[in-house]
Amino acid sequence: MTMLMRTLDDHFHDECGVFGVFGHPEAANLAYLGLYALQHRGQESAGIVSSDGTELHLHRAMGEVEEIFQPGVLAQLPGSLAIGHTRYSTAGDKALLNAQPIMIDCNKGKVALGHNGNLTNAAEWRRKLEHRGSIFQTNSDTEVIVHLIARSQARNLSGALGDALNQVEGAYSLVMLTQDELYAVRDPRGFRPLVLGKLTTPGGFVSWLVASETCAFDLLNAQYVREIEPGEMVRISKSGIESIHFAPQKPLQQCIFEHVYFSRPDSIIFGRSVNESREMLGRLLAREHPVDADIVVPVPDSGVPAAVGYALESKIPFRMGLIRNHYIGRTFIEPSQAIRNFGVKLKLNPIRGLIEGQRVILVDDSIVRGTTSRKIVRMVREAGAKEVHVRISCPPTISPCYYGVDTPTREELIASSNTPEEICKFLGADSLGYVSLPALRQALSDTEGKFCTSCYTGVYPTDLVQLEVGKGAPNGKSCDAANGSASDSVAAEHPVAVERES
Repeated sequence: MTMLMRTLDDHFHDECGVFGVFGHPEAANLAYLGLYALQHRGQESAGIVSSDGTELHLHRAMGEVEEIFQPGVLAQLPGSLAIGHTRYSTAGDKALLNAQPIMIDCNKGKVALGHNGNLTNAAEWRRKLEHRGSIFQTNSDTEVIVHLIARSQARNLSGALGDALNQVEGAYSLVMLTQDELYAVRDPRGFRPLVLGKLTTPGGFVSWLVASETCAFDLLNAQYVREIEPGEMVRISKSGIESIHFAPQKPLQQCIFEHVYFSRPDSIIFGRSVNESREMLGRLLAREHPVDADIVVPVPDSGVPAAVGYALESKIPFRMGLIRNHYIGRTFIEPSQAIRNFGVKLKLNPIRGLIEGQRVILVDDSIVRGTTSRKIVRMVREAGAKEVHVRISCPPTISPCYYGVDTPTREELIASSNTPEEICKFLGADSLGYVSLPALRQALSDTEGKFCTSCYTGVYPTDLVQLEVGKGAPNGKSCDAANGSASDSVAAEHPVAVERES
C-alpha cells in the first residue's frame, strides 16, 4: 500500500477480523465468505487453515480476501473445520511472515491460531522466551502465545492455552484450530468483540461459527447465538460445546471505537446495534452543537449513520453531497502534473448541484491527523459552499491505542496538542463541534463505564510496564498521562512493545 493510499483514509484502523467454522463439509468456503464480510477489519493480508481430521492445511498471502482465495485455492483446503484471519498491518510491518493464522507443530500437537488484539507485555515475554531458547519466526505478539502454549506443563491443550493466556496482558480475541477441535477465546476485559453463531441446514444438521462481527453470520444466513464472554474459552468438538472460564472477568473495557467507526453498521457489537449507536451519536451531536445551515452532508461511508441522526434531530435536510469511489485499486498512476487535492479527489467527489450556495454541515466519525479533513473542507468550498460547519461524532482523539488498533503517535494526533478552535482554523471550517464523552457514553447506554475510552482520555486500563518509561506507568494510568508523550519515544527503543497484531 503506497503512502498516498494510506492518506486517503485518515482513520484509526482495527487490525483484523477472525472467523471459525466447526462441522461443515465446506468449512474453508464458509471461512472465505466470513472473511469477505469482515474485509473492512483488515486489507493487508488474509489466511485460512482447515482440518480434515488428520492434517492442517494452510494458505495465506498478502492482499484482500477475494484476491487470495480463488476457487482453486479453496479446493486445497479440505475438511469440516477451519479458521480464517484478515489483517491490517502497521507501517513497516507489511510482510507475509506476519500474516495469520500462525500454524505450528509442537508437543501439544498441530495448532493454528488467529488473533485480534495486542498484548501489552509482549516485549517482556519475548525477551524472557528468547533467553530461555525460544526462536521466533515473526515480530508478531501472537507468536508469544504460541511459545507459551508449547512451554506449558498443562496436560491438555485447553489447559495449556489457559495457562498461556493467564501470563499475558492486553487485548485478545482468538480463534484456534487443532485437528479436531475449534477454540474461541476472549480476554478478561473484553476489549475486542467475538461472537458465536450456528448454521442449520434444511436437514437439521448444525455447524458452529465464530466471528469478530455478526455481519459475517448474516452473509451465511446463520443465527447469532451470543457473545463469547470476557475471560471465556469456548471449546467446540464432536462432544459438543464446552465453556471454560480460564480467568476471572475483570472490569469491562470494551473498545468504544467499535461503535464509532470500526464495525460495520449492520453488526451487533457488545449486544448493541452499531447503526443505532451511530444514529444516536448524530442526534446528540445536533443537540450539543446546533447551527443554522441548509443541508447535512456525510463524509461517506462511515459518517453516514451519524449524519442521518444529525439531520433527523435538527430537521435539516440530509443530502449525499459527497460521492465515494469504492473501486480504488491497491496501486495507481499519479498524475504527472500536480492536481490540487488529488488523493482525496481520487476517493471523494462533491455534487456541485447540491452543495453550491448552501450552508453545509459536514459530518464525519473522527479526526485523526486532520490533513484529510482539511482537504475535504477545501473541496466542499471549491464546490461552491457558502459555509462549512464540521461536526464529529466522537470526542477529540488525544492518545494512541495499545489494544489492537493501528494509530498514529501522540504527536501526530491533531487534538493532542491543539484546541478545537485551533483545529477548526487548521481545517478552514466555519465551525467545529465534537460529541462530548458523556454524550458518547449516553449513545451506547454506558452507565457502568464498561467501555475503554483511552484514546479520548489518555488513561489506560492496563499497566503498560513493558514500555519501561519511568519504570512503567502506575496501574490504571497511561504512560502519556504520567510522562508526557513517553509512549511514542518508546516505540523506537522497543519496537516490539507496541507491535499491534490482530
